[in-house]
Amino acid sequence: MILDKTTEIDIQKVAESKISQIDFSNLSFGNVFTDHMLECDYKDGKWQAIKIRPYGPISLDPSAKVFHYGQAIFEGMKAYKDEKDQIWMFRPDENQKRLNKSAVRLAMPEFPEGMFFDGLETLLNIEKEWIQKEEGSSLYIRPFVIATESGVSANPAKEYKFMILCSPAQSYYSGEVRVLFADTYSRSASGGVGFAKCAGNYAGQFYPTKLANDAGYQQVVWTDASTHENLEEAGTMNVFFRIGDKLITAPTSDRILDGVTRKSVLTLAEDLGIEVEVRTISVYEIEEAAKNGTLKEMFGAGTAAVINPILGFSFRGADYELPTIENNYASIFKDKITSIQTKKAEDKFGWTYKVREI
Repeated sequence: MILDKTTEIDIQKVAESKISQIDFSNLSFGNVFTDHMLECDYKDGKWQAIKIRPYGPISLDPSAKVFHYGQAIFEGMKAYKDEKDQIWMFRPDENQKRLNKSAVRLAMPEFPEGMFFDGLETLLNIEKEWIQKEEGSSLYIRPFVIATESGVSANPAKEYKFMILCSPAQSYYSGEVRVLFADTYSRSASGGVGFAKCAGNYAGQFYPTKLANDAGYQQVVWTDASTHENLEEAGTMNVFFRIGDKLITAPTSDRILDGVTRKSVLTLAEDLGIEVEVRTISVYEIEEAAKNGTLKEMFGAGTAAVINPILGFSFRGADYELPTIENNYASIFKDKITSIQTKKAEDKFGWTYKVREI
C-alpha cells in the first residue's frame, strides 16, 4: 500500500473526552461513537485537506444530490488492540480498494490510497483509548462518501464528502438465526450495483427483510433475480454451505459483494485441507441435502459478526432445521480469524496491518 506522508491534516480536538461516560460492557452495535470524526471534501476536481474534528452534525443543502440520486458508498472495518497496546487492522487494503471500486460504479471520484491510510491512522491514534483489549472488543470503523453538490439535475455530482466514523464494539452475537430463502424479492440483478457497497443496496433489502422478520425469520438469503433458484447472499453477508465435509459458496459477480471475510474463509479452508467448491448453488440442491441429512451447516460471513451460524431455513412454505454438530466449520473459522485479528495466533497470510504511531 502507498502511504503519503505529506498528507495535510487539520486536527481540532475535543475539550474533554466523553469516554468516561461509556459503559463498554453494555454496547449496542453502531450506536455509540468516539470523540472525533474525519472529513475531506472534493471540489474543483480534487480532494482537499483532511480535517479531524469533534464528532457532530454536518450541514448539507436540502438539494444535495445524495438525497435525490443516492450517490452514497461505504465500508466496514475494525481495529484491535493487542496486549502491548499496539493497534492492528485486518486486511484494510481490501476495504480501501473496494471503496474505490464502488466509487467507480457510482460515477464518484476515487479517494487516494495514501490519504485514506494517513487520515485513518491519524484518527485511530487520536481515538486509541476507545479501542478496548477485552475479549471480543474492537473499534468498528465506517468510511463513507456522499454527494454534497446542491441541485436536482439528474447527473453525477461535482462535489463530495469523504468521512470516517468510529464506534466501539463488543463481540457480535445476533442470537439464533433462521432464514427465509427469497422467492419474490431480489437484492440485485446482473449489470446492476450488487457488487458495490452502496447505500441503495441496503435500503432495498429492508422491506423484504421486515416481511421475513414478521414471519419469524431473522434474515433473508437472497436468490438470483431471474429464477429465484440460485442462492447468493445471506442478509448483508456472504453465505456458505457445508454438505458432508465439503464447503460450498457462490462465486462473486456483479450481483454479489466481494467480502473480505469470505476471502479469508476460503483461504483458511484451503490451508486446513477442507474441500471447497465455489460455484452456483441451487435452492433445490440445498433442500435435498437438508432432507437426506447431508446438509451439515450454513453460515454467513461478514465484518460485524465475522461468522454467523444459521440454524434453519425456509423456502416456499417448507421449513428445515440443521443438525448441531461438534467441531463445526463455523466455530473453527471464527476462532481462526478472530485469533489472527487480535494477534493471538500466527498470521502466516500477512492479513494484519500494524497502525503506525503518528
